[in-house]
Amino acid sequence: MGLRWFRSAWRDLAGSSPDALAVGDELLGRWGEEHRRYHTLPHLLNTLRAVDKLAGHARDPDAVRYAAWFHDAVYEGRPGDDERASALLAERLLTALDVDPGRVREVARLVRMTADHRTEPGDANGAVLCDADLSVLASSPDEYLAYTAAVRAEYRRVPDALFRAGRLRILRKLVLAPHLYETEYGRAHWELRARENVEAEIRRLEAFGRVEPPRL
Repeated sequence: MGLRWFRSAWRDLAGSSPDALAVGDELLGRWGEEHRRYHTLPHLLNTLRAVDKLAGHARDPDAVRYAAWFHDAVYEGRPGDDERASALLAERLLTALDVDPGRVREVARLVRMTADHRTEPGDANGAVLCDADLSVLASSPDEYLAYTAAVRAEYRRVPDALFRAGRLRILRKLVLAPHLYETEYGRAHWELRARENVEAEIRRLEAFGRVEPPRL
């Protein structure tokens, strides 16, 4: 998908004023940074498309779309810090575009939420954004393997043992939850495959770290 699609989607959301177009170009530049391997334009595309599928579940679909554009706009591989910095960026740039202050606050809240993907009951916007961001978990097996390889590449400076331990903590927490997705659509269309993918990754990581005893 070329940049033309992204620019068109941004114009539909933010308008075509010079300031809006400049913000869109800044965001595309950030998503295209060379150090990224998974949090790239294809991830943004997949998240935006997933938001469109789930838009009927949202209270303010456009706030969710803005949050999708900004949720990984700052990405340095620092969980928590990246989301906070992305939320601050959203507040600054959307305020400069004269977006309604209430919507700006909602966008920033949603962006911060992607640090842990935890939503409160009744948080329709949060459910849509989190489900869209995690829709990758329901990819085909080959696409899921490509996703995990890209995530590992983004943490290439982290030793294997530390990465496996951290990744396993995240995945085990996911599968222990009653469900991976909050929206009805997500549970109906993505839940089963996502669980299969996550459980398969857990098995791979556990097997990779297991040391077989010597044969006598």
